[in-house]
Amino acid sequence: MMQSVATQFHFYSTSTFPRNLTSFPPQNLVFCKNLQYRPRMASSTGLWAKSQFSSGGSSDSNGGADNFKTLIEFIGKDGENVGDDMVILISHLQYACKKIAAVVSSPYNSVLGKEGFHGSSVGDRDAPKPLDIVSNEIILSSLRNSGKAAVMASEEDDVPVWITDDGPFVVVTDPLDGSRNIDASIPTGTIFGIYKRLEELDHLPIEEKAQLNSLQSGGRLIAAGYVLYSSATILCVSFGSGTHAFTLDHTTGDFVLTHPRIKVPPRGQIYSVNDARYFDWPEGLRKYIDTVRQGKGKFPKKYSARYICSLVADFHRTLMYGGVTMNPRDHLRLVYEANPLSFLVEQAGGRGSDGKVKILSIQPVKLHQRLPLFLGSLEDMEELESYGDVQQKINPGYEV
Repeated sequence: MMQSVATQFHFYSTSTFPRNLTSFPPQNLVFCKNLQYRPRMASSTGLWAKSQFSSGGSSDSNGGADNFKTLIEFIGKDGENVGDDMVILISHLQYACKKIAAVVSSPYNSVLGKEGFHGSSVGDRDAPKPLDIVSNEIILSSLRNSGKAAVMASEEDDVPVWITDDGPFVVVTDPLDGSRNIDASIPTGTIFGIYKRLEELDHLPIEEKAQLNSLQSGGRLIAAGYVLYSSATILCVSFGSGTHAFTLDHTTGDFVLTHPRIKVPPRGQIYSVNDARYFDWPEGLRKYIDTVRQGKGKFPKKYSARYICSLVADFHRTLMYGGVTMNPRDHLRLVYEANPLSFLVEQAGGRGSDGKVKILSIQPVKLHQRLPLFLGSLEDMEELESYGDVQQKINPGYEV
């Protein structure tokens, strides 16, 4: 069945995109002539964007095109210089995400999203849907082609997949977060984390070394990222020296650097959580939410609620504007979701926590281990954790 679903789509190499643009951004946008650029980000990167667009970049013949690095240029020898193996791996991962973006935006995605898989019912919240499986196969295929991934552990697979003995990296991934909302055109995303292969385990049987390589703690991550499929396709990534976001330029097929060195504001004014579960929350969490939305917390402004119910989308907004995004119950996966996103927010100056301890300090014991997750601005997170009882331990009326 999977083959028949996947072959409905035709994907194209980035080499087929037009590359005859003389400048970026295009200089002949007459309709933008009298409009002043207004940065939306609360971080310092907004000032960077404003200077690039308003000044037109450098004064060379390219009209500033040289100021916009592609993802591969950014991580290459003239940029972050993450090493040839990592450059190859990331180039295949970004290509996989372009394919997934094409699937997500396809007019056929609503059909795929509604169909059950292997007899699962539509009402089963965690049952894999064809879109998840297609995305999973796309990423696995790209990792196989890269030759740089020893193992891939995915939310969609019961056990990790061993790919090649000499691959230097381990990749963990949630191939398509938020897919159950896709029929309403809600933003979705791909999450990934990258570890070094543990060479000391090479003598073990394949199943055992695949499992142990995938259960590394988040503190051992060497890179992590997500791709947001929304009004723009944005790839946000960190290699341990800051968090950077790249936006897909559909005229060239490249991810171009638009948000270098993102800094999540130390305090925001937004909390993101499912308020419908308010009466199931522990006292500490209810008290925190009541306090900040009345403007009686350490930050004397009333907080607003913003909740998309798509983890990548809620997290991306928090990274841009500050505040806290959370799921207080044991629902989100430590390996595929909590660890990579915590790595990213901490590289941006924020914090990832289960409500008590740092996410990156937790040692996974199971591949699909679940836990509460709180991500956001450092001062907001410290205030939230000070209330103590914020983890929801009961789940009446709905299944985990």
